[in-house]
Amino acid sequence: MHKLVVFIIAAAFLAGCQTAEDGLTTSSTPVAVTGPAASAIAGDMASRLAEQIGPSGTTTLRIAKDLSDFATALEAALKGWGYPVITDGKVGTDVKPVELAYSIDGVDGQVLARLSTPSVTLGRAYTTSAAGATPASPLSIRQHN
Repeated sequence: MHKLVVFIIAAAFLAGCQTAEDGLTTSSTPVAVTGPAASAIAGDMASRLAEQIGPSGTTTLRIAKDLSDFATALEAALKGWGYPVITDGKVGTDVKPVELAYSIDGVDGQVLARLSTPSVTLGRAYTTSAAGATPASPLSIRQHN
């Protein structure tokens, strides 16, 4: 009986630590970044990613096929750093590509760019203009185990 009471009390404490799945809300909205701003953000984020994931000769990246200006600029920037980029899903049997996800969101009048692989996530806020984009925050790096 004593074990049952301890179990019920422990379960009650643990239940208080859980949150609803939709409990966290954000004020970000997807935003279209075009032209010079897309190129500036993609170039900066690609160079920062290259610092984190290692040499381009040994890493092939796979990103989802997307025709947006940012996706095109990101693919070009990654290729400029020497990374093979797969967008069509066709991979050779001897190649194990690293999945790369990205997002561009509008937050408080700025643009938040994020790149994520299984080992690292990078994020940075930018202020955009017709001439391009400038970093508005330090680079955020999160290492995954």
